[in-house]
Amino acid sequence: MPDRIDHVAIIVRDIEQALLFYRDTLGITPGEIQEVPTEQVRIAFLPLGGPGGSEIELIQPLTANSSLSKFLDKRGEGLHHICLEVPDIDAALAEMQAKGAAVLDTQPRIAAEGRAIFIHPKVANGVLLELVEKEK
Repeated sequence: MPDRIDHVAIIVRDIEQALLFYRDTLGITPGEIQEVPTEQVRIAFLPLGGPGGSEIELIQPLTANSSLSKFLDKRGEGLHHICLEVPDIDAALAEMQAKGAAVLDTQPRIAAEGRAIFIHPKVANGVLLELVEKEK
């Protein structure tokens, strides 16, 4: 199933403010900050461990009425999800459904790095998990 931890996502109110710590204090150079209109967010990936390493993803909601804004208002800044890379997202979705895992997606969604599904935190000990098949 999963090959590796792709990224750990942290939800923030303001990416530029968050970068004062991650970039300026920790010294992690982010990639390009990008908007993902389909998800109503701005994101910044901060690579760690060289080629093939994991990343920290900073997520900033763009609209006040999105599910991510509601998450941020309810829980505050912090861990949003852990993303695991899989070689085949369609096979992963079928396997999760066959095993009765509560998945939040009936079809893979387009993600910043490829196609992905989310697994409900109630089956993963309170952690929202994303499975992603990265674009080749």
